[in-house]
Amino acid sequence: MKNAVEKIKVWFRFVPREGWFPQDTEGLWAARLGEDTARVQNAPFLQDGVAEGDIVRFETGADGLHWAAGRVSSSGNCTIRVVPVPSGPLGHSARAVHQRLSVFGLGGEVFSTEFPMVAFTAPAGADFAGIKRLLQQGEEEGWWHHEIGCGTEEWWSA
Repeated sequence: MKNAVEKIKVWFRFVPREGWFPQDTEGLWAARLGEDTARVQNAPFLQDGVAEGDIVRFETGADGLHWAAGRVSSSGNCTIRVVPVPSGPLGHSARAVHQRLSVFGLGGEVFSTEFPMVAFTAPAGADFAGIKRLLQQGEEEGWWHHEIGCGTEEWWSA
């Protein structure tokens, strides 16, 4: 099993946003690459500035937890968070959000049944302009609220 990739959880610290979740940490699964580096393996729900596939540096605390110390390199992927508007046409359905964005082949995870926020990874090379148009349409038509947790130059210029 020498070639097996070690899966670890890398923890991020941040200042909680007012009116948002009270958490000040988020753990993301990552594939350990070296003594103090790992590749993020899921989309963050709360942490900004990092996306699935990015390489991060971490420090291991005395408690054995791996704490993020910064991003080493970007994967080119972007993190998009979408929350359906309960009173809107999609209701409280994360599945309906997935279905609307499925045309772009985006992978996403649902925060919880109670709070159906979906964190999507938009891969480098995806149709960023098309995704942005659909996200804007969804806002305008009352389907959802969205935010960009991590965008690249290609995302912002699309």
